[in-house]
Amino acid sequence: MVAAVPVPIAVVLVAALIAAVTDVWRFRVHNLLTLPLLVSGFIYQGVTQGAAGLAGSLVGSLFGFGALVVLYLIGGMGAGDVKFMAAIGAWLGVPLTLYVFLAGSLAAGCYSVGLILIYGRAREVWVSLRLAGYRLMIIGRHLGSDDQLVTEVHRPDRRRRLVPFTAMVAIGLVAMLVLAWMAQTP
Repeated sequence: MVAAVPVPIAVVLVAALIAAVTDVWRFRVHNLLTLPLLVSGFIYQGVTQGAAGLAGSLVGSLFGFGALVVLYLIGGMGAGDVKFMAAIGAWLGVPLTLYVFLAGSLAAGCYSVGLILIYGRAREVWVSLRLAGYRLMIIGRHLGSDDQLVTEVHRPDRRRRLVPFTAMVAIGLVAMLVLAWMAQTP
């Protein structure tokens, strides 16, 4: 017999699949999804688990936000990805959000290596990594780089250059659920 999926995981899974579609299609994760997901996570945890649940939800949200905010600040991802990870944290708390983040990052890394190998962009990636390092060093002076990200999203070869991170988070979440299910079945 298959056990029921807990509500927080079911909600995050549905939201991740919706966000993955918009992320792959338009390289956007909409506030219309992320912000209600964030608020509803706080409400759900507060109602079902009281003050401790609300506190765990807030800490999870801060963890999800903190895990990606530096990458956003140096131009490595969009604000929608950061807000989505914060919303995941609100629903799942720190431990599960960490696992989703790690699995999503692993999927994004594999996707990135695939793009590099398929399109032969190793030199360009090296230059981009060096630029990201320089940006990190001067982050205090020039916060945010939305202009560069918007430019990249509108380039005709964007599918060869950008990683839809929220889609990778959805893949990581599904992989975690499958592994957890396999661990429970005899």
